[in-house]
Amino acid sequence: MCRSIKTLRPPMAPEVTDEDVRAAALQYVRKISGFRAPAPHNAEVFDTAVEAVAAATRALLDGLVVRGQRAS
Repeated sequence: MCRSIKTLRPPMAPEVTDEDVRAAALQYVRKISGFRAPAPHNAEVFDTAVEAVAAATRALLDGLVVRGQRAS
């Protein structure tokens, strides 16, 4: 699907920034919507979707327990 989205969980990515999470969310929304950049009349819903996916991604990453990794 989104081959340019990299794995963001440890140990694949030792440190994940908000920029990494947002970039992955943006790629996902672009792929699903079929728009690289939405038309002005779709910009708000597109941006809202990117932020929602980024928030869900951050919640997922923050909640994962990876075997062999110490909890912070």
